[in-house]
Amino acid sequence: MNKKLTTYFLASVFLSCMGQVNAQATKANNDPDANFKLAKELYQKEKFSLAYPLFKSLDYTAKPNYSGIPVSTQVEARYYTIVCGLRMNDASAEASAIDFIKMEHYKPRIEMLCYHLGEFYFRKQDYSSAIDYYEKAGVANLSNREIADVKFHQAYAYFTMKRFSDARPLFNAIRQIPSDPNYIDATYYYGFISFYEKNYKDALASFKIVQNKPAYQKIVPYYVTEIYYFSGDKDEAIAYGEAALAKGGQYYDMQLRKLIGHALFEKREYAKALPYLEKYVQNTEKVRREDLYELSYCYYEAKQWAKAISGFKELGGKSDSLAQNSMYLLADAYLKTDQKAGARSAFLFCALNSSNATQKEISKFHYGKLSYELGYTDVALNELKDFLVTYPKSTYVNEAKELLISVLANTNNYQEALALTESVGTGSVTVQKVYPKILYGRAVEMVNDQQIVQADGLLNKLLAAPYSTSQQPFAWFWKGEISYRTNKIDSAIYFLQSYFTRPVVYGEVNQANAHYTLGYAFLRQERYDLALQHFEAITTSISGSSSAVQQDAYVRSADCYFMTKRYPKAQQMYENVLSNNLPAADYALYQKAIIAGANNKTNEKVSLLSSLEKRYPASSLVADANMEIANSYMANEDFRSAIPALTKVINDKKAANLKPQAYLKTGVSYFNLDNDVEALNYFKKLVSEYPNAAESDAAVEYVRNIFVSQQRTGEFVNFMRQNGKNVTYSEEDSLTYVAAVIPYNNNQPNQALPALEGYLKGFPDGRNALDAHYQVAVIYNDKKELAKALPHYEAVAAKAPNKYAEISILQAARIYYFELKDYPKASQYFAQLRSIAVQTENKLEAMRGLLRCQLKQQQWAEAVPNAQELLLQKGLATDDKMMANMVVAKNYQLNNQLEDAVTSYKLVIALGKSEYGAEARYHVAEITLTKGNLKDAEKAAFDVINKAGSYDYWITKSYILLGEIYFQQKDYFNSEATLKSIVENAANEELKKEAQQKLDVVVAEKNKNSKVEPQQ
Repeated sequence: MNKKLTTYFLASVFLSCMGQVNAQATKANNDPDANFKLAKELYQKEKFSLAYPLFKSLDYTAKPNYSGIPVSTQVEARYYTIVCGLRMNDASAEASAIDFIKMEHYKPRIEMLCYHLGEFYFRKQDYSSAIDYYEKAGVANLSNREIADVKFHQAYAYFTMKRFSDARPLFNAIRQIPSDPNYIDATYYYGFISFYEKNYKDALASFKIVQNKPAYQKIVPYYVTEIYYFSGDKDEAIAYGEAALAKGGQYYDMQLRKLIGHALFEKREYAKALPYLEKYVQNTEKVRREDLYELSYCYYEAKQWAKAISGFKELGGKSDSLAQNSMYLLADAYLKTDQKAGARSAFLFCALNSSNATQKEISKFHYGKLSYELGYTDVALNELKDFLVTYPKSTYVNEAKELLISVLANTNNYQEALALTESVGTGSVTVQKVYPKILYGRAVEMVNDQQIVQADGLLNKLLAAPYSTSQQPFAWFWKGEISYRTNKIDSAIYFLQSYFTRPVVYGEVNQANAHYTLGYAFLRQERYDLALQHFEAITTSISGSSSAVQQDAYVRSADCYFMTKRYPKAQQMYENVLSNNLPAADYALYQKAIIAGANNKTNEKVSLLSSLEKRYPASSLVADANMEIANSYMANEDFRSAIPALTKVINDKKAANLKPQAYLKTGVSYFNLDNDVEALNYFKKLVSEYPNAAESDAAVEYVRNIFVSQQRTGEFVNFMRQNGKNVTYSEEDSLTYVAAVIPYNNNQPNQALPALEGYLKGFPDGRNALDAHYQVAVIYNDKKELAKALPHYEAVAAKAPNKYAEISILQAARIYYFELKDYPKASQYFAQLRSIAVQTENKLEAMRGLLRCQLKQQQWAEAVPNAQELLLQKGLATDDKMMANMVVAKNYQLNNQLEDAVTSYKLVIALGKSEYGAEARYHVAEITLTKGNLKDAEKAAFDVINKAGSYDYWITKSYILLGEIYFQQKDYFNSEATLKSIVENAANEELKKEAQQKLDVVVAEKNKNSKVEPQQ
């Protein structure tokens, strides 16, 4: 039919119908029944829009005052009005329908309206409401067609709400009638429900019916393939799925590829599975862990190592067998590509997983092995040791033992290595050969950490051990150094001379340093010619470019000439020091003055000494110079001239150790000038301020003479008592002490101790209490009962200055620092020692001890001036330089002066291995990371791990830093592995907690960026 004619025909029909309606509507004004009949006729022809206004005109609810129409007709009209509205999807009809159902009582009409309302809701896809009204409608009043439709609609509504058990029988009923228009759809949905319920036989039968229908031919093949797969017929699944994909346009294209890939993977046809799995994974935003594993395994079998590694890396971090196997294969893939660092991390994850015992054992061994090969010697030690304990019958035991020996031979972790070696024993020749090296390495660490007694014990073991020939010269050198530091001068000479029989050179161990210490040892013994030989072996000339050791050796050579009265040579050398303006110039000037005095040139001596303060006002020798000036005047009985110099000493805050002497000599000077008032004044100050000083006892006789000469003996007695000095001492006091000290002098400490303690109990303020306290302290110290020695050292220190004060303060400071770790208290004693020390060694130890305390307490601002002063001291040991530079560096870092901090940290590192060196390396890495140089920071962190020796804290800190570096590099796999290792193995709880916090961040970020879908 022509298109225009068709349009004309339809328009004519429509106008004709409208004419009839209008005509009949006019007639209906006079005949309501006719109007009702016409409306029903239109309704039956499904012309709802035409029937609707006719029914509405007869609806009594619309025209409540309208009469002449029977009530039954009005009710019917209302019913049809609502139905027409529902069929036209008029939203206002919904409420009318609900009201009709609630208010009316005629069941057939109510059920029919429930049917129509259900259909209304069905069309609106409000399936829950549709079901409610379908279930109220029944089928008694429906036509067969309506019954079939409502069954399908009701089934579909149940289906969408996943009420499959309700939908299944309805779909099943429809699919029994091939002529039903819903037959194909019902068959599909029945098949789907059967598939869902794993009734694969019924599902397959249904899907086969609809598989070529246009609506389902691109959907059903996926389900059919799955049925074959789940039924165990993988070949049929593969063939059917591949055929479907070949047709193209499949709705479940990716899922089909995944299914075929799974089937081929399970048949071990990895090459065929690969393209299917690859395309699926590449085109799916998130995939299951199993999918990624299978694809990665296919890459692994195809030797596409990079792709296999990329996939397996995302599968770690869990505790199931898939994760463990993934890490095992990942490690192997890394090894195939010579990426040992990645393999090590993968083996770690595998070793932490207990799903497969064999893989766990193998991985634990290889983790230890790779840790050794990559320089993680501390981890290698722990892992290999633990492996041998955990798997004593493993096939890898022999190789593990060999690796462990190699670790011990090459590690810097001497503390752990020593403990492990001694626990394993030194029975085997292999261990015996490496044992001396470990002993020596640990001994040097202890020397650097000031644990010299313990270091000496290790060196003794070294010298007694077999295969120690190559280490013996090193041991002799350090035993000589230790002996000198512990005032065992004869032993120092013996060991250093032994070193010279086979001198070796490495770091601090060299001939210059050995000559230097030997020179000092002979100097201490006043064997000046022998001392001179060793000092001159270092240098015989001097300049501004000479090293600190050379400069000091040159000055000591001059001292040797001086002490042997070869004054011209000594003077010439002192003048060389002065002309080069070396750090020891003030000392050289002082010595020149002494030489002048020795040559009876008193005026020249005094002149030179007087110039010292002007030329070197900050010199520590100013007080000594003034004292020597006073001595010169007093020697010539020029007491009046001596007094100004002595007054300077008394007023000098840096001259605490000389003040008792200055008070005494000032008093003596006034006494000889017959000025008893001033003399008595200074003697009183001496006795009251320094009652325990030796000078105080000497002053007593002068005081006695003055009071007696003035016939004031009573005042003398009172004065003495007020200052703790009885004029006459109890005979019992003296006898008790004499009896107690006899076994002490006879080297019988066990008998002496109770006797001396008994004396102190009976005479706490006795004449000999000071001596007794010191002697008791020495006995306890020798017995290593330091806590008991401490109060006696403190009792002596409290009465400083006295003859025992210097050594007692030093011992108290050491006990508080090394044994009790009470750094504030140790600071107090080191500071006291610094102010009164006469011996250079003790003054130096006081400075270094105070600095250590400040460092421990993180008192950086207070420590910096102390550190800078310490660096200026002559003959400074390497560990002191390390510590001082460490303080300076740390202060720079805290003030964000990062370049200066790195420079100072590198000075610490260059000075050798110690805990300070380990910390300095760490801070260099830390600063490098702060500056954003990730590659350099990574290298610096490994530098700590490989070279930090036995300092586990800084090694662990460096691992945490590495984890952060990897994280910033977005290498989440190695970041997680590194931090997880710390969490699993770190002994320090604080660091373990820090690592766990960082690990949580890494895992969260890794999961966020992962291809794998999150597990529910």
